[in-house]
Amino acid sequence: MFTFHSELSPTFASRSLHRPSFVLPRSLKILFLSTRLSMGGVRGSVTPTTSPHPNATVFDDLLHGIPLPPWAIYTIFASGGLLILLCLLCICIKCCCKKKPKKKKQKDQITLKGVKGQTTTTLVQPDVEDVDYGSTKQHRGTLLYSLEHNATKSELSVGIKQANSLKAVDLGRSADPYAKVYLIPDKSKTFETKVFKNTLNPTFNEVFTFQLSKSKLLKSTVVIKVFDFSRFTTHKIIGELRVQLCDINWNHAREEWGDLEEPVKFEEVDFGEICFSLRYVPTTSKLTVVILEAKNLKSMDFGGSSDPYVKVQLALDKRKWKKRKTSVKKKTLNPYFNESFTFDVMFDQIKRVNLVISVWDYDAMTRNDAIGKVFLGCDAPGNQLKHWGDMLSNPRRPVVQWHSLLSAEQVNSTLGLKKKIPLPNAQLFDNHFN
Repeated sequence: MFTFHSELSPTFASRSLHRPSFVLPRSLKILFLSTRLSMGGVRGSVTPTTSPHPNATVFDDLLHGIPLPPWAIYTIFASGGLLILLCLLCICIKCCCKKKPKKKKQKDQITLKGVKGQTTTTLVQPDVEDVDYGSTKQHRGTLLYSLEHNATKSELSVGIKQANSLKAVDLGRSADPYAKVYLIPDKSKTFETKVFKNTLNPTFNEVFTFQLSKSKLLKSTVVIKVFDFSRFTTHKIIGELRVQLCDINWNHAREEWGDLEEPVKFEEVDFGEICFSLRYVPTTSKLTVVILEAKNLKSMDFGGSSDPYVKVQLALDKRKWKKRKTSVKKKTLNPYFNESFTFDVMFDQIKRVNLVISVWDYDAMTRNDAIGKVFLGCDAPGNQLKHWGDMLSNPRRPVVQWHSLLSAEQVNSTLGLKKKIPLPNAQLFDNHFN
């Protein structure tokens, strides 16, 4: 009888319970075991796989090292690629746009080949009205003026009506314009309009009269200059208008617009400027005049300099009344004085008083020469009237302003001052003996 051991296989052992046991020979037993081992090895063996590519292994390690899910990583890579494509597309579009105008310019070039006749310039030359002269000629504004001559009275009436679109010369893009009017070559009188604040379109409506005969009329030129008023600095000129009177038909009055142009300086006689302050206190009846400084005075000496000093004179009812003078500044055209003078002027007299400021050149050997003058008062023109009015409207407050000096002949002829006011004691003496 053969005996079978169940340790070889549980399945085979379970089956041997129902079958009669028998004992195999040793040779068969060894064959059987080898066969079973070979069959078990075949069934339980694992098929070897090919080893992956090294780059793929590194990429997988990188993916596993990022703390994001795979779908998020793939989305980020896709967005970056799309952004790069958009940038490349924009670069291509810009390159194409730069190249296209060059091609158009080459196509649009105009050539005059084949054009015949003498009017070829009209094809390339614009009309005169279309030419822009902005680089060489600045727009300074326009002025409406009027001219009328009365032959029987030998009077020329010059009207300054209004100005339009004046050039702004200060930082506020506005101006305080006023106009000066005079005749050349005989510049005996100069008139000024009122000052208009903060406007480039002032309406003056002022008329000035010059004594001018018919013979001088045809040789004269009207000069109208528009300035920008400034209290503390030199008044800047906006533009000027010149009208030659020989080209006008005097059978009727003339009124028209004219363009302001850049001023010419060949006929100008500059006497200089002076700065002074005015202060009036009604309660004490004190008028204080402070002569501060002068600049650009006209040279009166051979060496190209002067020895200037200033006279301050009061005239009451067109008669010389009171006067004072400053010290002399040697060899200078820009003297600094800063000297104060106080006059007693009653409140009922202030409206009848004229203040005359004159600059003189001192000469020890000969007579002193007048460099220039300016007068202020209720009947003064232009800036002089404005300064006087500002003093009266601001009592107890000093008002400072620069003034352009005029010729002594012009101021003397305008004022027409008479002799000094007779003293009351002299009048009583005359009445006593008469």
